[in-house]
Amino acid sequence: MLRLFSGSLAAMLLATSAPVALHAAEPAAVSSLVQAVDIPYEAFTLANGLRVIVHEDRKAPIVAVSVWYHIGSKDEPKGKTGFAHLFEHLMFNGSENANMDFFKPLEAVGATDLNGTTWFDRTNYFETVPTGALETALFLESDRMGHLLGAIDQGKLDNQIGVVQNEKRQGDNEPYGLVEYAQLAALFPEGHPYRHSTIGSMADLSAASLEDVKNWFRAHYGPNNAVLVLAGDIDGKSARPLVEKWFGAIPRGPETTRPQVTIPTLPKAVDQVMKDRVATTRIMRSWAVPGLNDPDTTKLDVGMAVLGGLASSRLDNALVRQDKTAVSISAGVQEFEKMSIVEITANVKPGVDPKLVADKLDALVADYIRNGPTEDEVKRAATRQVSGVIGGLESVGGFGGKAVTLAEGAVYSNDPAKYKKDLAEIAAVTPAAVKAAMAKWLTRPAYRLTVEPGERSEADVAIAGGIRSAPRYYRDPKAEGGAATVAASGAAVDRSKFPEVQPIGDLEFPAIERATLSNGMQVVLARRTTVPTVRIALSFDAGNAADPKAKLGTQALMLSLLDEGTKTRNSIQIAEEQERLGAAIGTSANMDRTSVTLFALKPNLAPSLDLLADVVRNPAFDPAEVERLRAQLVTSIAAENTQPRGIARRALPELLYGKVHPYGVPLSGSGTEAGVKAVTRDDLFAFHNAWLRPDNGKIFVAGDTTLAEIKPLLEARFGQWQPTANVAKGAKLFRMDRMARPPRIVLIDRPQSPQSYIMAGQLLPFKGVDDPLTFSAANEVVGGSFLSRLNMDLREDKGWAYGAFTSAPMVRDTMPLYLIAPVQTDRTGDSIAAAIGDVKTFLTTKGVDAEEHERTINNQIRSLPGSFETSSDLLGGLMSIDAFGRPDDYYTRLADRYRAITAADMDKAARAAIRPDDLIWVVVGDAAKVRPQLEKLKDQGIGLPIEDAKPGS
Repeated sequence: MLRLFSGSLAAMLLATSAPVALHAAEPAAVSSLVQAVDIPYEAFTLANGLRVIVHEDRKAPIVAVSVWYHIGSKDEPKGKTGFAHLFEHLMFNGSENANMDFFKPLEAVGATDLNGTTWFDRTNYFETVPTGALETALFLESDRMGHLLGAIDQGKLDNQIGVVQNEKRQGDNEPYGLVEYAQLAALFPEGHPYRHSTIGSMADLSAASLEDVKNWFRAHYGPNNAVLVLAGDIDGKSARPLVEKWFGAIPRGPETTRPQVTIPTLPKAVDQVMKDRVATTRIMRSWAVPGLNDPDTTKLDVGMAVLGGLASSRLDNALVRQDKTAVSISAGVQEFEKMSIVEITANVKPGVDPKLVADKLDALVADYIRNGPTEDEVKRAATRQVSGVIGGLESVGGFGGKAVTLAEGAVYSNDPAKYKKDLAEIAAVTPAAVKAAMAKWLTRPAYRLTVEPGERSEADVAIAGGIRSAPRYYRDPKAEGGAATVAASGAAVDRSKFPEVQPIGDLEFPAIERATLSNGMQVVLARRTTVPTVRIALSFDAGNAADPKAKLGTQALMLSLLDEGTKTRNSIQIAEEQERLGAAIGTSANMDRTSVTLFALKPNLAPSLDLLADVVRNPAFDPAEVERLRAQLVTSIAAENTQPRGIARRALPELLYGKVHPYGVPLSGSGTEAGVKAVTRDDLFAFHNAWLRPDNGKIFVAGDTTLAEIKPLLEARFGQWQPTANVAKGAKLFRMDRMARPPRIVLIDRPQSPQSYIMAGQLLPFKGVDDPLTFSAANEVVGGSFLSRLNMDLREDKGWAYGAFTSAPMVRDTMPLYLIAPVQTDRTGDSIAAAIGDVKTFLTTKGVDAEEHERTINNQIRSLPGSFETSSDLLGGLMSIDAFGRPDDYYTRLADRYRAITAADMDKAARAAIRPDDLIWVVVGDAAKVRPQLEKLKDQGIGLPIEDAKPGS
């Protein structure tokens, strides 16, 4: 089954496409879109069983390397939950011939899209590297596949157990963070492979011994249980000798025994109520259904899209738009190899009786199952799914990309081209087939969960601690001969040194073309013809900084209403039209800019632009829609005030900038509850007329079009657009108030939190328009990258955090520096002391060393081609050039500018800007447990006053 979360599918159509008729009466048929999708590949298998798939895509000098091991959490035996995910972490910590954090050599060669993930059915590792560094990636991936165990010791194991446990705490600490545990326990009986979560239990992780984890590796991580995909600037002829060289001598491993998986049916409906620190009651319905290779799964996927996945879904229209008893709806299929889970979720509008919503929801679902979808609904759902797939076609790797698509097909279905069958099924699905599949699977008893606002009870918390599977199997491969008895497929390669990195060229940014419409609006274009899609952004000089201080949230409410009704289209018509076209209109804002964006399939570009122009130019701000979206935004703000990260991000900007400065607003841009409630319909029109206007915006275009093609289309829709008469263009006043902002700790109480969310900040002595490139490079060393001093200390050395970092967001005016570290509760005070110590050491006695300098500069230069792989990347680059007043050749000159930066330059820039004693700290956590730790900081020479606050205060 095709999954949208896996991103892209393929190189589609031709590298360049011929002009198409843009005024077709009907949108392009799903079948025609599907037929053109193709990922040509070559495949071969080494003697040791490693399956290799190679896809050639020469659009950029990069290669995606993706290794998938067919082992996941469903394969874990009782007492070993979390082992697959724990091993994912350990396999980043060094191998016998590269005994270092794998991020170090990969960052040095400029890897992008670098990570690893574990899920129920697989573990994967991936990185996209410059072509000249391909052998480095192959050396590293092969070394951890065939030469890992000698590098694992008790210290590494203990550390990564701590890191994984903090990852679990971080997830559990979120609102609704215990829901998955409850869902799995209810849907699957004891002993079922999918019953326990991938993260595992605290007890099992703590009990993991060194021999346990080594046996786990020996049993499951051989080449015969893996698939290697190379996608990008490579072909099969060149790839085969390289793969043979690095992987050929790795011995075959034992065959992994696959657990038997049944699709359980509950004997009767299961009702459960949980309490959590949430903003609104959540109602959920879940069923266990077949896995991704079952023909019914496609039908269920389309059916759930119609029910609650589309913007125009049945449940959205009935509960969110019409009844206004829910603030959001979702429905979909979580697809896995051997089974899947259908989920329906409704977030109840505060003040509404959840039982009324639950009863109406169940009645709507029953009616839908009984009568099925219409042909138009199925067509819209299919178009939306295929369009979402095509939208990701440019990426060769990463979390989605073509490498992922080929690997998924090979691992789960023994067919790298499985995506073709999935797309064909989507195009061919009928209302009758959807109705039959839903009647077959969703008339069975459901798991019905309600999560209510309140404090977690002991029973709720206990759910997170110990869901384990019953005994299945756990064998010692040494008893069966294991890997050592299997002959290698080639002579051993010299692993005493890293392979030499071949020359890596600098970024070649596409030519930037410009034009001007009749009304003076500028058009900026960069062409990228890899796939037949076009991305457009209307960007306005507004942003969160333009939000009226007296009514914070005016902009957010206005933006949320743009696609909810125009003078000629209502919200349902807008949603349905996007779905028929396979288009997506979105709105966004950062501190400085407000954007309305369009993703369009090229065959449907003209009508998609018609819709975009109507949404931008003719908002209706219908009173009923205003009240509906106002309630949703107020609920969203309340939700932020239940999330540790959301609470901190709302509090810190005002502490740094003050109430007067335009940047002294919540980082989410959502505003305040009081502000949103005060906004009138006239305020919305006033904001739109002052800020979203042709003399305050520009049009940016990236994708498969030319300036000659796109300008007439834009001229017809925007060329005659004029500002509203007698309305002045908006203006932002950047000034600071005179209030003192002394360093201190603001402690925001969030009882029952297993982690404290630490976020500190200071203002830097420069602006984004100053282009502080040297400081940005220095920040990579102190906290900006995975290998930074801060992350290596709090995560890799001490194991107190899942991640810790610094960030210096690029804004036009005064830039901030943020230090962020979610840490286990009992180490809150220690973590603040350690972070301050790390920064001070960096600024004084231990500045940037030679290795850090070389790695950082190489990474910044070599990662540029991978950073601009897609038209979305290009669009962001065009908008950044404009926002900060940079020249068109800005990105092509970056490499030489980085080469000129010395370690001394980086030290100087950091020491002139960072003031660790002036940081203002926000700590969101269990105050009763945290305050004593903070008070003890004075014993370590950190005499920061402590202020108490509540979320939202």
